[in-house]
Amino acid sequence: MTVEQIVEETAQWPVDAVAELLDRIALAKHGDMSAARMDAWTGTALRRCAELDSGQAELIPGAVASARIRKIVGR
Repeated sequence: MTVEQIVEETAQWPVDAVAELLDRIALAKHGDMSAARMDAWTGTALRRCAELDSGQAELIPGAVASARIRKIVGR
């Protein structure tokens, strides 16, 4: 599957399934994590998804965030 196909497919999934997928990808890439940390990360991911879905928060493109950080640190 291409990344675009994965994005299209997972857009149809429930939020908790997407959060679990993200958790599992992070674990596969970065190693195991404790159960407490896993629970905290899952809770954070679900909360952030709900904030985005409800409009309480908005996504900021990576390039914009990076530009803001560079401005703050003077680069």
